[in-house]
Amino acid sequence: MTTRISRADVVIAYDGEADDHVYRRDCDVVFDESGILHLGEGWGGPVDREIDGRGFMVMPGLVDIHSHPSSEPGNKGMTDEVGSPKLYNSSLYEFLWLFRADAEGIPHLNHVAWSELLMSGVTTLVDLSFPSDGWLDRAAASGLRMVMAPMYRNGRWFTRNGYTVEYELDDAAGRKAMDEAFGIIDAALAHESGRLSGLACPAQIDTCTQELFRASIAGAAERNIPIQTHAGQSISEFHEMVRRSGLSPVQWLDSIGFLGPNASIAHAIFLDDHPWVRWPTRTDLARLAETGTSVAHCPTVFGRRGFTLRDLGRYLSAGVNIGIGTDTFPHNMLEELRHAGVYARITGESHAVVTTGQVVRAATLGGAKLLGRADIGRLATGAQADLVMVDLTHPMMRPTRDPLKSLINAAAERAVAHVFVAGRQVVQDGKVVTMDYQAASAGLEEAQRRALAKASSLDWAGRSVDELSPPSLRWT
Repeated sequence: MTTRISRADVVIAYDGEADDHVYRRDCDVVFDESGILHLGEGWGGPVDREIDGRGFMVMPGLVDIHSHPSSEPGNKGMTDEVGSPKLYNSSLYEFLWLFRADAEGIPHLNHVAWSELLMSGVTTLVDLSFPSDGWLDRAAASGLRMVMAPMYRNGRWFTRNGYTVEYELDDAAGRKAMDEAFGIIDAALAHESGRLSGLACPAQIDTCTQELFRASIAGAAERNIPIQTHAGQSISEFHEMVRRSGLSPVQWLDSIGFLGPNASIAHAIFLDDHPWVRWPTRTDLARLAETGTSVAHCPTVFGRRGFTLRDLGRYLSAGVNIGIGTDTFPHNMLEELRHAGVYARITGESHAVVTTGQVVRAATLGGAKLLGRADIGRLATGAQADLVMVDLTHPMMRPTRDPLKSLINAAAERAVAHVFVAGRQVVQDGKVVTMDYQAASAGLEEAQRRALAKASSLDWAGRSVDELSPPSLRWT
């Protein structure tokens, strides 16, 4: 079916010469399932559906390059304000596994996260989940363009006391998990929906051995897919990699051949020049740029612990490709973009370190580059028909002198009216049409209650739920 959005007030179009977006006024956008057929006036072909674009801004769908939809929705109200003071305020080692949903709850968590992402303008998502039954078919039915990233690792970290981190690593278990993950990726690449692809994900730098990383790099290269791992996400991890190798996490990844144009590092906060690690070298940032390695920046989850990149503008100025991810709840990409800009200006101590345009570019073209895609994250003839219609008449969008600033700094998802993925409408009048968001949220509520009933038994100190995550106010 060919659709024409006619006379849109504003279109964020791709300028190939500048490799960036530009505003265009009074523009038609014509597309079908195969992609964008035409931008501008003068379309002479057939049209099956006409949408009046007056009062709307048409923008490229956002590319979310790091999200955990099978776990993070269940942490709402639990991990918002938690961290381990004796582990440099990270929430990873004491809290990451305490509130996990059971198999019955995971589909509800998926549908909540995926719905929220669509409603905030995401059309392509990298879903980093531990595999679950029915995951691929659920992902395809969501309507999203989904990059399946089944996580695997040699083992786990844990703490017995809240101030030291220990590891249990098993080479055979890691290899078996990796083989299973690549099997899922192969199935995604062959899925009949045509919207699923894959990303290799050895889960964390400190939970995977060198041998597993090398095998993962080879498996990704064989399939010509990207690869991503978590690294530089805590001071404890930085110290652990120094203990094992005498190198910073980025330097260690470089030494084993991980860095490169198809590789990305989730977070990369604690580089060798971060003032908190007091490491003698200052080479990590330049090396990321030299190798073409991308960074998946997820500001909200770390801002809750009191730290973030130092700073986003500095990474961009150094030539590092940045994509944006929603690593926590809410799964609201537009709020994540707002935080990316604000946190950068705070840590950079200037309003001028990053612009709204640069943040939007990271969430579109930067994410597309991270995934090795030249056909998403942009509105151009021949690109995928993944696009968002923003209601410029929404009160929170007005004044509309600079509509992207109004969207990100004020209106957010409230002004997202319609979303299309591969030419198919998946959000209409602000509501997801491919999933039951309301029912999923009810299922999420029940899943969290079941998880909380087990949380104390999983905690090293046996603390109650209210001790683990104190409520905002005292209950009486």
